[in-house]
Amino acid sequence: GKAHPDRMGCDSLVDMQAVEVLGSGYTKLVVRANLAGGQPVALKLVNEQGIDMSKCLEDFKDPRACRELVSYKLQKEMILMERLRHPNVIKLKGHCAGVQGGGGVEGGRAAVILEQGNPLQMIQLLQSPWEDRFRVCLDLVRLLHFLSRSPLGSVALLDFQPRQFVTVSGQLKLTDLDDASAEETACQTDADCTLQFPHRNFTLSCSARGVCEGLNEKRNIYNAYRFFFTYLLPHQAPPSLTHLVDHIMNTTGELREDINQTLEAFEHIVLLYKSGLYLDNLPPSIIRDYTVMRGMGTTGNVEYRCWPSYSLQGCVLSVHSAREAAYICNSHSQCSSFTLTGQKTWTGRLLASFRSSFGHLVADGMSEVYVKKTKVPENP
Repeated sequence: GKAHPDRMGCDSLVDMQAVEVLGSGYTKLVVRANLAGGQPVALKLVNEQGIDMSKCLEDFKDPRACRELVSYKLQKEMILMERLRHPNVIKLKGHCAGVQGGGGVEGGRAAVILEQGNPLQMIQLLQSPWEDRFRVCLDLVRLLHFLSRSPLGSVALLDFQPRQFVTVSGQLKLTDLDDASAEETACQTDADCTLQFPHRNFTLSCSARGVCEGLNEKRNIYNAYRFFFTYLLPHQAPPSLTHLVDHIMNTTGELREDINQTLEAFEHIVLLYKSGLYLDNLPPSIIRDYTVMRGMGTTGNVEYRCWPSYSLQGCVLSVHSAREAAYICNSHSQCSSFTLTGQKTWTGRLLASFRSSFGHLVADGMSEVYVKKTKVPENP
């Protein structure tokens, strides 16, 4: 019987349709598939054409034994997923020891069934609004915080690249646990505890019980800094939060703080950003320069572009309130009005669209249009 009644087994793979190969490596092949009921999943299978398999065949010339040997890596990863359950680790939906009757890529192979994610696109992220880039970094820090005190002890990700991650509905998830290691480094002196990176070396302390203090945790933090934070965090951060972002960049880049302190610094930024506390110095009167029409939208818009916008066609930005939107509109020379549509971002902030002008107002239950009052010249 199955340990988990809701777990998928081989029967759930009957009549599935493989859609595309998402990636292939030394050992594994990852396939995007739709199950018979239409549910999208990702399947990890042994890569028959992979380097591990061909090396084994060359040495032992026994396809069945080689397949079994290579599928151990898949099983190890599955056990790790089982033990390391967390919102930022890909969800294991089940497995099948040998897919029967599946023609083509799946025939007769062990398969791990996972929730389906989208590969992390660094180029796309670099062009995304700061809030989305911050979310990826925050998710990563939450994951590393968990890994530092996981059921297996402190876990290091030895192969730490954007390709190890996917996003599921905007949330970052680690999908490759192949190179996760909970091994501690034994030492006699601090000199045995050197962390080496291409452009930086750090020496950590050797603890009384003869292991390098926090080595796995520190390795993860510095890799997060060099592969993620450097590219995603500082760029276009809200001006009133830049000093806090700079602090994170300095402490992670110099390994001056542990993962608890790093997570605290991130959560502090989330709090300020969600609550709008960082807007304290905006005069409340700023909104009086605008006439508001509730339950209205606009047509015949003349858009202008701003960056980084949520829409490529016009200027759509995340704001805490109408007051912040008014402040932004005042700072854009082209802006004469903006609309709050009731659409929200992952932080619960509002999306505001700014424009130069519009043709007509139309009824739209959810929206509010704010139009800049024109200054009427006073008679002498």
